[in-house]
Amino acid sequence: MDLRKIKKLIELLEESNLSELEINEGEESVRLSRHTQGSAGPAVLMHAPSAMPAPSAPVAAATPATDAGNPAERGLPAGNVVRAPMVGTFYTSATPGAPPFVTVGSKIKAGDPLGIIEAMKMFNQLEADIAGTVLAIVAENGQPVEFDQPLFVIG
Repeated sequence: MDLRKIKKLIELLEESNLSELEINEGEESVRLSRHTQGSAGPAVLMHAPSAMPAPSAPVAAATPATDAGNPAERGLPAGNVVRAPMVGTFYTSATPGAPPFVTVGSKIKAGDPLGIIEAMKMFNQLEADIAGTVLAIVAENGQPVEFDQPLFVIG
């Protein structure tokens, strides 16, 4: 993996509220972890290629929507809120002009793709972590998103 890419990943980790970031690129993987006990910066752990592929987990986490939380979340329907796991540009489909992965009212299963966030020329697919119906799509296609910003509501 290119040293410039690793430096960019470190910058992304420092600018976000993430405590850990792991990127797999082919047989190479990089894991960045922020120490919480008085550390000056993130630690970089590089893994050698392994015969076993790393298990893939959904990128976004879902949390219940509440009116008592962030003012930007007021008015969201009740359900599980899928939040942006990183800062980047949100896309509803894999390519321009293609139909979106989901629309309001779509029935989804855990693991289904919801959208994509582009960060530093890397495209990160957002997957549903629960089954249900898409109640709201909060983010707009092609618009920048912030870490922990609500993107979808699944009920």
